[in-house]
Amino acid sequence: MGVSDEREAPNDTVVGVGNSVSDGTFRAPVVQAGAVNGGVHTYYGQPHFSVLPPVSEWPRLGTADPIALGVRRTRRLPGESPLPPYVERDCDEELGDRVREAAREGGLVVVTGAPLSGKTRTVWAALAANLPGTTRVFAPSPGTDLRGLPAVVRGRGEASCVLWLDDLGGHLGEHGLTPAVLADLVRLRVPVLATMDDQAYDARRFGVPGRAGVLSGVEPVELPRAWSEGESERLDTFDGDPRLRAAAAWRGTHSVPEYLAVGPELMEEWRRARRPDAHPCGHLLVRVAIDFARCGLISWAGIHVNHLSEAMELYAEESAGARAESFKEGLAWAADIRHGVTGLLVPVWGRDAWTAFGSLVADVEDRGDSVCVPLGMWPLALAAATDNQARGSVRWHAHKSLVAVAKSDPEAAVTLGAINAEVGDLGTAKYWYRSAADAGHTEAAATLGEMLVVLDAEVEAIPYLEQAAEAGIARSQYLLGILLADRAHDWLTRAAEAGHPAAEDALLPLRKVTDTPPDTVKE
Repeated sequence: MGVSDEREAPNDTVVGVGNSVSDGTFRAPVVQAGAVNGGVHTYYGQPHFSVLPPVSEWPRLGTADPIALGVRRTRRLPGESPLPPYVERDCDEELGDRVREAAREGGLVVVTGAPLSGKTRTVWAALAANLPGTTRVFAPSPGTDLRGLPAVVRGRGEASCVLWLDDLGGHLGEHGLTPAVLADLVRLRVPVLATMDDQAYDARRFGVPGRAGVLSGVEPVELPRAWSEGESERLDTFDGDPRLRAAAAWRGTHSVPEYLAVGPELMEEWRRARRPDAHPCGHLLVRVAIDFARCGLISWAGIHVNHLSEAMELYAEESAGARAESFKEGLAWAADIRHGVTGLLVPVWGRDAWTAFGSLVADVEDRGDSVCVPLGMWPLALAAATDNQARGSVRWHAHKSLVAVAKSDPEAAVTLGAINAEVGDLGTAKYWYRSAADAGHTEAAATLGEMLVVLDAEVEAIPYLEQAAEAGIARSQYLLGILLADRAHDWLTRAAEAGHPAAEDALLPLRKVTDTPPDTVKE
C-alpha cells in the first residue's frame, strides 16, 4: 500500500484518497487510513485512477436512451415518441464515413457547431446508422477521470465499444481525454465521438499555443446553424410527426433544433408564470399573442402593442390578476431572451409589434385540453390584420375553428357572419346570420334584416326585422315600420289609381314617412 509515516492500518480502517499539498505545490496522491480506534495514517503511493465500470456494464447502442446521453428532449404529448424522426443533415454522409473509419481504426471524431445547432442529435444518428446495435457505449459525466479507461477497454473481449463525449470541453484536462489516453484508445481501435461548441473549439484549438492537445490534427465536422434549402425540403417530407410539421410552419428565423429544444422550456416557464407572485401580466400577454396567432395572424406582421393591450380585457379572470404587474414589466419579461435564442414574445422588425414564439402556438393548438380562443378575439384579429392576405388568413382560421361549433352555438355563428360580412362575402355572411337568427339570436335577426334590405330583399327581411323588433331592438322597429309604410304606400297608390274612394286620403299621412329614405344601416 505504500510507506507509512507511522504504522500499517489495522483491518478495521476507513480509507480515503486525496492529494498531498505543501506550500501550494502538488506532490503526489495521498492515501489516508483512519483507524476506528483513533489515529490517522498517511501513505504515499502510485497515482490512483477512478474505478470505471467494465465494458459489459456499458449500455448497448440499440437500447441506450439518447435523451439520457445528452440529446435534448422535445415536446412530448400523449402518444408521441420520445423524439421526433431525425431529419437528415447535409453533413451526414461525411460524418458517417468518419464514424466507420474510427470504428475500424480508432480515432476521434468531433462535430462542432453553434449552441442548439443539433450537434448531439446528429452525432447520435450517425452512431445508430453506422455502428451495430450491440456496440457498448460509455458516456462518462464531465470531469470523470479517464486515465484508467484503456485498461478497462483491454478487458472487453470481443465486444465492440465507443466512447461518447457530448460537450468535449468538459472532458479535457490532465485527468480526462489526454493525448496519451487517446493514443491508447486508437491502438485499441476504439472510436471516440464528441461534440463541441464552435467558440469552445476555437478557444482551445487556436487560442493559446500548446493547449490544442487532443484537438491537434483533428479536422472537425462542422454543423451550420442555418439549415440549407435541401435540409428544409427534407423537413417538409415528415408529414406524420406533428412536431416536425409545426417546426416547418412555425420556426420562423430559428433553426429546427432551436425550435424543438427551447419549446418545452418556454412552455413550462410560461405555464408557471401565471401565478400572482410571478408574472401574471406577462403570462396574459403571451396568451393573447398565442390566441392572435391561432386566429390566423401571420407571424411576420405581428400584433401591435395597442391590440395586445385591448385584447387583454377579453380575459376577465386573468386580466384581474394581471394587474399585480404593469404592462411594461410584463412585456419586458415576455420579450427577454432565453437560452440565447428567443423570448416568449418575438419582436417584429420595424414595427412596435410582437408575435408569440412559434412552438408555443403549436403546442397550445396540439394539446387536447387547450382553452378555445375567446369569440371576441376574432373581430379584433380581423381589425389587427394589416393586409388582404392576413384578413383572408383570419377568415380561413375562423371557419376552421368555428364552423362545427356554430351549428349549435348562435354566438359562434354571429361571429362567422360578422367576419364574412367584413371581408365582403355577403352570401356566406347571410347564411351564418340566418343560422343564428333561426336559433333565436335577436341581434343576428336585426343584422340579417338590415343586410337583406341593403340587398333589395325587403320581403325576405321583414320576418327577421319583426323578430328583432318584437324583442325590443329599436333600430329594427324603426326600419320595419319604414318598410311596412313603403309597402302600404305602394298598395294604397295602386288602390287609388284603381279608383278606390278612401285610398287617396290614406296616402297623405304615409307620404311624410315614405318620401324620406331611411338610413337602413345605422340606428
